[in-house]
Amino acid sequence: MQKIVAPLLEWYDQNKRKLPWREQKDPYHIWISEIMLQQTRVEAVRGYYSRFLERFPTVQALAEAPDDELMKLWQGLGYYNRARNLKKAAQVIEKEYQGKFPEDYEILITLPGIGEYTAGAIASIAFGQNVPAVDGNVYRIYTRLHADASDITRAAVKKRIRGEVASVIPEGRAGSFNQALMDLGAVICLPNGKPLCGKCPAADFCIAGAEGTYDKFPKKPEKKPRKVEERSVFLLEYQGKYLIQKRPEKGLLAGLWEFPSQEGRLSSGQLHEFLEEWGCAGEEVELLGTGKHIFSHVEWHMYGYLIHLKQLSERMTEGMVLSGVSEIQSEYSIPSAFSMFLKKIAEGEGKSPQEPMR
Repeated sequence: MQKIVAPLLEWYDQNKRKLPWREQKDPYHIWISEIMLQQTRVEAVRGYYSRFLERFPTVQALAEAPDDELMKLWQGLGYYNRARNLKKAAQVIEKEYQGKFPEDYEILITLPGIGEYTAGAIASIAFGQNVPAVDGNVYRIYTRLHADASDITRAAVKKRIRGEVASVIPEGRAGSFNQALMDLGAVICLPNGKPLCGKCPAADFCIAGAEGTYDKFPKKPEKKPRKVEERSVFLLEYQGKYLIQKRPEKGLLAGLWEFPSQEGRLSSGQLHEFLEEWGCAGEEVELLGTGKHIFSHVEWHMYGYLIHLKQLSERMTEGMVLSGVSEIQSEYSIPSAFSMFLKKIAEGEGKSPQEPMR
């Protein structure tokens, strides 16, 4: 690891990516960007980052953010607990640190949603502390450099690698060193496909690169197959508006808005039984389309049913909101799992209905 420090920093100084959160060393901006970048591509984050800071420019503004507005701004980034933890952490900073962003790594790591990597990134980049920021990029680089076949999901392995990275951080350049590793993993030592070893500043010291075994590292245990669930989604239309409801505050997609749905694929007969149970009459039912959405642990196979209602019962509207398409799009945080159906009804407004189900 010591051998790569000088050539890595030289490469970074000449090739570092121009990213909006690198324009200054504001810890709030760095924090927001790092949370957004978890499980998300840089290009996808740029627009979200600027919109988020425009609406919530300070820790105080974020601490006071209305939940629905926060979720709406986050819509499309996924992993919505990240946004909830941002607000929780902002509230802690406001209450316990008078709105001043903590500089100490040991304090940062206690804030909601901030783990070792994010605390290390903020502490090193914003405050120049000699602490590592070890993420998937760094594990990949390290294991390829050393041809290390250790299981990187094990806590002991993570601790060892983090310690070795920490031991070579150059005094006064911790932030640059950590960002250099990030950039190297993002544009050279690629996670998918062949890495660009010919352009790598660490090529002279990389065992996996020399042996052509880069695809064997890092080593992870095989993932268990995701559970597959069939799901029926009901787009209940009444006088040009649609019923939506808020999901429970805990669990998958907690606190977001959705079209009513239930597990399993319903037949035409079951759909009509469903409407009768809710005290509503359906003029016609259309199969609006099918879709698939993949979460980390479960895969939804969805069937959307557009149901034109003749009447609304009190039971059906309980806990639901009747809203027009444009209002749903602009004001409610609809997770991407349901966005394909929202798009379909938006496209279909004013068009003749499809052939109803029999």
